[in-house]
Amino acid sequence: MITQNAESQNLMEPVYHSGKSLGLNKALISRHAMTVLKGLRQKGYDSYLVGGCVRDMLLGLEPKDFDVATNASPEQVRQTFRNGRIIGRRFKIVHVRFGREVIEVTTYRGAPAEWHHDERIHRVGEEGRLLADNVYGTLDEDAMRRDLSVNALYYDPTTDEVLDYHDGLRDIKDGLLRVIGKPAERYREDPVRMLRVVRFASKLGFEIEPSASTAIDQHAELLTNVPAARLFDEVLKLFHSGSAIVTFEKLRQHGLFEFLFPATENILRSEEEGYPRTFLPLALKNTDKRIRQGKPVIPAFLYAVLLWEPMRKYKEAAMKQGLNEYDSIQQGADQAIVEELSTVAIPRRFTAQMREIWVMQYFFDQRKSRQVFRLLENRKFRAGYDFMLLRASVAQASSEVADWWTRIQDVDENERRKMLNSLSGHSKKRRRRKKKTNS
Repeated sequence: MITQNAESQNLMEPVYHSGKSLGLNKALISRHAMTVLKGLRQKGYDSYLVGGCVRDMLLGLEPKDFDVATNASPEQVRQTFRNGRIIGRRFKIVHVRFGREVIEVTTYRGAPAEWHHDERIHRVGEEGRLLADNVYGTLDEDAMRRDLSVNALYYDPTTDEVLDYHDGLRDIKDGLLRVIGKPAERYREDPVRMLRVVRFASKLGFEIEPSASTAIDQHAELLTNVPAARLFDEVLKLFHSGSAIVTFEKLRQHGLFEFLFPATENILRSEEEGYPRTFLPLALKNTDKRIRQGKPVIPAFLYAVLLWEPMRKYKEAAMKQGLNEYDSIQQGADQAIVEELSTVAIPRRFTAQMREIWVMQYFFDQRKSRQVFRLLENRKFRAGYDFMLLRASVAQASSEVADWWTRIQDVDENERRKMLNSLSGHSKKRRRRKKKTNS
């Protein structure tokens, strides 16, 4: 249901622009997004493309995701599309699924009404974070609730009109990220907005408006109020956007990284062997390269990289206590993962894969016949192998061993046997036992 509230008189009026005059290419719009837009209009509801997809099209980029804003309630959207599913507690949205593509449909948000005492609809935590926000409103009110001016652009393909409420077009032209409203208040409402600002600044190459930047520096600690489960997906968005290395640098610059990976940040600050200043940036640059090349990237590999050094430190401590190397890796993995789970809730299937990648590093050095063939047949071999190559690049692993594993993948089975037999310890002839003579 659409409601008005006490702040309505302060709403801004949009400026209308022709999509054609702005160079917006309608051919970039997903046919499934068009299906959703048309389906809502046929039922008598408003429907606009909004947010990142409009921003990207105006920048000449191909959008990856399409979001639709409407005055239909989530329940009405669900009734319109049988393939729709209502998700979310803090604010309900509808995912309309077409195979692998998901079109996200949001009902216009209303400006928070302080006089509304129904906590099922609007509830604020002690730190100002919105815990429940199912307050629906008008298009004008929805524009007030958007986080950034460049994300508050609405596009109607049927009329080819772009609605600009907050000078978003100017900010796109100037390459500026500007928070709508007072940055500190918006960050308190939802601390994840600080991560979004950093992500978009890194991805788009935009500057963060000074007041928004300063507010991040002053309120980074608010991330401790965000549920650990929510931060898992946010970390993937940060580092799998194709600008991982720039994102990493900005997260550290604004003091955000320490609230995502505290153990890793503690090591980054130390001078011990200069390790993280080489391995971690190299791994993130490699991730960016793979994304540009259209190659797959997996969550387990990313988290294995980000938590590798804490695991290694715990492993070394265990070895000093007398554990063998293999058991020390297992213990180090346990400690590093459990410690991180209190901050970012990594699903168990990914922690299992992280552990597998780490344990492979031990077996890569062993190079025993049975282990070699098992490793080559392992579904996660490529991830473990790529991880070893990164370690070899910063002298954490033997370049000779890395070259050996590279070569053994390209030869036939007979040549593999020869390579195994030529290893130290395999080529030595067994000493024959002297026969005992009867006296």
